[in-house]
Amino acid sequence: MTRLTTTECRDFLTHGSRTAKLATVRKDGRPHVAPVWFVLDRDDVVFMTLESSLKGKILQRDPRVMISVDDETFPYGFVLVEGVANVERPTHADLLHWARRIAARYVPSDSVDSTAERNSVGGELLVRVSLSKVSGMRGVAA
Repeated sequence: MTRLTTTECRDFLTHGSRTAKLATVRKDGRPHVAPVWFVLDRDDVVFMTLESSLKGKILQRDPRVMISVDDETFPYGFVLVEGVANVERPTHADLLHWARRIAARYVPSDSVDSTAERNSVGGELLVRVSLSKVSGMRGVAA
C-alpha cells in the first residue's frame, strides 16, 4: 500500500468517470451518504444537487462533508476529501456550464447537451469542496 501525494490524488480524482460518495450528517446525527458526479476546478471538487434533495437540505444546514472516491479494480485505491462545502445558487448560464462539464465526464458525447439541460433547472445548487484536506492510497490489496 502506498500513500498518494496531493498531485497523485488530483490525478486519481480526474481519472475516468469515478463517482464520489458524499457523506453528510442529518439533523438527528445519523450519517447520510449519496453518490455524486463531479469534476475538479482548480483545487475544488465541484458537483450539483437539487436544493430540495436530502443532501441539498443537509448541505445548506451543515456544510461539513467527507467525500470518498475509490478505484474498484485490483489492486484498489481511494482518495478522501474532508472539508466544508461552499453552496452556491448560480445563474442558469453558470449551472448550464457546470452541468455540461460534469455530463461530459459521465455520459456519451451525444447525450451531454440533453443531460446538461435536464440538470441545469431552477432549484439546482452548485457545490464546491476545497482539496485543502485530501489523502489517498493505492495498491490497497497489493
